[in-house]
Amino acid sequence: MDNHFDVLVIGAGPIGLACGIAAKKAGLSYIVLEKGCLVNSLYNYPLNMTFFSSSERLEIGDTPFVTTLPKPKRAEALEYYRRINGKFDLNTHLFEEVLEIQKDGELSIVTTTKRQYTAQFVVVATGFYDIPMLLNVPGEDLPKVSHYYRDPHFFANQHVVVVGASNSSVDAALETYRKGAKVTMVVRGTEIGPRVKYWVRPDIENRISLGEIDIHYRSQITEIKEKSVIISTPNGTIELENNFVLALTGYRPNFDFLRKIGIDVPHTPPMIPTHNPQTMETNVTGIYLAGVVCGGLNTHLWFIENSRVHADIIIQHILTRMSSCYANLEEKS
Repeated sequence: MDNHFDVLVIGAGPIGLACGIAAKKAGLSYIVLEKGCLVNSLYNYPLNMTFFSSSERLEIGDTPFVTTLPKPKRAEALEYYRRINGKFDLNTHLFEEVLEIQKDGELSIVTTTKRQYTAQFVVVATGFYDIPMLLNVPGEDLPKVSHYYRDPHFFANQHVVVVGASNSSVDAALETYRKGAKVTMVVRGTEIGPRVKYWVRPDIENRISLGEIDIHYRSQITEIKEKSVIISTPNGTIELENNFVLALTGYRPNFDFLRKIGIDVPHTPPMIPTHNPQTMETNVTGIYLAGVVCGGLNTHLWFIENSRVHADIIIQHILTRMSSCYANLEEKS
């Protein structure tokens, strides 16, 4: 069957590609499906983003990631993974979203926006970058509000509120400030996030101490208006002139999709999907998790560098299971 595979991988991010490489090396028939472009989440990162990890920690397929910089940038990562996809001639189908998976015995019937497939095993490597954590305040649906940040030039000479104190929030605050924006940060906690990149922390702390970037700790936006924002602070409620809000409060996996295909996901934090960390198999026989999706709301637990091993773990478990099935068939015959 043209549309039947031993392994079907959902997600063509770095870990999904690593799963495709492992399947191909093992001699298994496979397909990698991606609802967007190749490494879609990385493509949607800020244009000037620098990775926290060094290039060797982003490598997959035993292929060097060569860069002259201490830490690679987004553009270099996109080029690296595109070349990886080409080098291994991976069977990758882009702009094809998986809609549902139904089980027929041990077989998975996978329906996408373009066709239907069957697979003995399915690997879900869908990441977490597609669904933002909402503020849930009036006005959040206004056009001036964004949960993603791309490029600072757009915000030149504008009043910008940046929500959050993570790497993405700090990068956005610094970059837009340097393009002439009047930046105010709104932070729930009492300090800049503990995981902010070590080479960026002194910069943001200096800008704050010099009053070049305003910040409100232990504060939160309570309403967003056309030309202003309302902020609850320890000193009372204030209203600030505002043109744009960058609500960079984090993202979460698509729990609805995971539950739809039968994977148990608790409804209370940290909402880690049910899976065996020794094999990466979920409560649904033949369906595996790989990459950051394994962490639920704890999106800081898994990165490319420590989850790329999931590919080999999964494919080895699949090979063991297939060998066992063949042995049972030979005994019966």
